[in-house]
Amino acid sequence: MGLVAFLAISGVLARFLSAENAERDDVVALLQAQAAGNVQGMLDGQVGCRRSAACVAGARANATSLRRRGAVKILTLKSATAYSLTGATGKTRVAWTVLGKLPVVQCVEVRRTGSFLAGISVTLVSIGAPISNEGDC
Repeated sequence: MGLVAFLAISGVLARFLSAENAERDDVVALLQAQAAGNVQGMLDGQVGCRRSAACVAGARANATSLRRRGAVKILTLKSATAYSLTGATGKTRVAWTVLGKLPVVQCVEVRRTGSFLAGISVTLVSIGAPISNEGDC
């Protein structure tokens, strides 16, 4: 009986913690599209962005001004929705770079839905223009 309870709790905990990896993976994919100048990839990575002229314009501007050759490296990622037990929406501050280039800091709006029992789903809503290296979201 104790083993079954342990396995059940471990499964729920693993599903809950996987949301952190999902957010990071989604943010990295969005930043890679941005650094590659891939506007379509950026639009694909932001839920509902195609329906907003401002979001599409922002994606185009970021893809043009932040284009870099090479792999994106995350320097820091600070999520306002991290470890939320239920749904939440907030800004994630991400500092990233491509080796040999100056770092970039941006804010990504993240929406989490679900619960720690049923599982949490992560979607990216928008990514902003660069902010100062010491700036907060």
